[in-house]
Amino acid sequence: MRRAVILAGGKGTRLEPYTTVFPKPLMPLGDTPILEVVLRQLAHAGFGRATLAVGHLAELIEAFFGDGGKLGIPIDYSREDRPLGTAGPLALIEGLTEPFLVMNGDVLAAVDYAAFLDVHATSGAIASVLTARRATQVDFGIVEANERGEITGYIEKPTHEYYVSTGVYAFSPSVLRHIAPGEHLDFPDLVLRLINEGEHVRAVPFDGYWLDIGRHDDFARAQEEFAAKRALFLPAED
Repeated sequence: MRRAVILAGGKGTRLEPYTTVFPKPLMPLGDTPILEVVLRQLAHAGFGRATLAVGHLAELIEAFFGDGGKLGIPIDYSREDRPLGTAGPLALIEGLTEPFLVMNGDVLAAVDYAAFLDVHATSGAIASVLTARRATQVDFGIVEANERGEITGYIEKPTHEYYVSTGVYAFSPSVLRHIAPGEHLDFPDLVLRLINEGEHVRAVPFDGYWLDIGRHDDFARAQEEFAAKRALFLPAED
């Protein structure tokens, strides 16, 4: 059975003042909360269980989704008494005995989550990180000089390309040995810990649609694109 853990406990401070009284995963895209989009995607992909790691305003999330019956995927909850970061809550969740998916509850993406998890399960890696390619243009000319102050190069407004984490991960159960119960731990620190301890960690490039709804302009963009491309994210409605 495929299982997913969805991180839904953050305060969403970059989306204040909305998230002061409203949990970020319930922020609406049209008439549908972003977390409902995620859960419906997982149900469509054949996941048999979703655990929501909740904290901030947890009672509102639990009241809205209940046991998941209306979405076609059984839901249970893991509540943290104090903030444990993004990776720390995994140590509180019972029954993670098979490879499992972990993702943020505010990701708008068209990912084949089942395929991503299934490939990880056969890869031999302890962790797989789904990555997206991004580019940033520098708004200034970059001057390169040597130690004598002599200019050796001049690059006008260069563009830097790099890969970023999408907030979607697949883990093998042995990853839990690297997280102490009650420890505050974020995913970047967990990944570096795994690497330093000689574990196999994979980066899996993804070139499809992905948007992290972290800021006000991202949220506005997500609302527009969800309305225009709803069938891309919720094909089961067709």
